[in-house]
Amino acid sequence: MRWLKREEGQGMVEYGLILALVAVVVIAVLTVLGPAVGNIFSSVVSSL
Repeated sequence: MRWLKREEGQGMVEYGLILALVAVVVIAVLTVLGPAVGNIFSSVVSSL
């Protein structure tokens, strides 16, 4: 059963890496699209 514990640790590392990759992608998308979304909200508010 020793190999089971090593695989569980490996799975946790893989989940951590996937979570970090998703976070980097979300930050990149928000950095690129953030100003565009802000401009849209500004135009909606000014039209009201």
